[in-house]
This record gives sequence, structure tokens and C-alpha cells, in this order.
Amino acid sequence: MSRNALIDLPPTKLDVAVADVCAGIARPSFVRGIQVLTYLADEKPLLAAAALAWVFVRSTSDDPRLERGADQMLRSVAIAGVLPQWLVARERPDRVRVHGRRHCIPKSGNAWDSFPSGHAVHVGALAHAVTRMAPRHARRWVWPIAAALSGTRIVLLAHYLSDVLAGLAFGDVIDKVVGRQFDRAQNHKRQASKTRRAGLARV
Repeated sequence: MSRNALIDLPPTKLDVAVADVCAGIARPSFVRGIQVLTYLADEKPLLAAAALAWVFVRSTSDDPRLERGADQMLRSVAIAGVLPQWLVARERPDRVRVHGRRHCIPKSGNAWDSFPSGHAVHVGALAHAVTRMAPRHARRWVWPIAAALSGTRIVLLAHYLSDVLAGLAFGDVIDKVVGRQFDRAQNHKRQASKTRRAGLARV
């Protein structure tokens, strides 16, 4: 470990095996195409998409469920951006699993910010929120698309498999926690409203 962190987390054997396969199949044209897809899972595009969705819902919908869902989605994606990666030290596979020609495989971010995948955290938070808001027939496609977008980080050797799986799980948990906070706030408002009405009735 070459930096200070609370936890030194080496990759698993499966992580290394998957990374080596990705390094072996990498070719410039393939890598460039994957880079376009992985940009869609970046923090800025996802936050922009969540903000646009929030504006659209708030300006066109009278459905309290959708309005609350849009509020929760925007907050979850924003919180996902501040998840600390300095707690865990794991070197990115693009630094240690690429030998010889790189075939246009980029060097992503800080070398020791492999765990968890920040892209996957954002995607996981957004996927959980979208699953809650989407029409029933479309919900089954949300997580497969989220997994595919996050998986591009594995193909580019920016992250190991477990980095991405952990990121998706963390993002899912973030949206659930934010949802519970919204529930508590709504329950508090209802209780305060009942108390006010009871006080007026006694007057």
C-alpha cells in the first residue's frame, strides 16, 4: 500500500482473473467504444440527468409519489458523489494488470481509488430511484442497464469486479437511507399537522 488508508484491500482471485481477461481482449477500437459508454455512467452526466428529471417531474406532474421520488433521486445521486474512497486502499487494475502494450487502455483517476467504483455508486443510487419511479413494465430493465454501464469500468480496467459490485450495492443503500429520511420527515409533518388541528379544535 502506497498511501495512508484505514483498510488495505487486495483484489480477490476472481477480480484478478476477470481483469486479466479484459486486458487480454483489449484493442484500440473496442476500448474507444467502451469509453463512450462509460462516460454515461460518470458523475456529471448522471447528476445532470437526475437534475433534468427533477425539473421535468416538478414542472409537469401533480402526482405526489413522483414528486417525492424525484426529490429523493436527486438527493441520492448528489450524496453518492461524496462517498469517501480514502478509507480503502486498492490499486486500480489499469496500473498493475496491464503488461506490455496498453492498446489505448486509459489510466483512470487516482491510482489508489479503485474501491469502490464511484461510477457504480452513482449508477446504483440512480437505478434504485428509477426502479421505484418507473412504470412496472420497464422496471425489469433498469438494473441490467445499470450493470452494463457500470461493467464498462471493469472492461477498461479502471476497477475490479468487486469494486463495481460494491459500488452498486452502496448506491442502492444510499437511496434506501435517503428514502427512510424522507419517510421520517413526512411522518413528522403529518404528526405536527394533527397536533395543530387538535389544538385548533380545542380552541
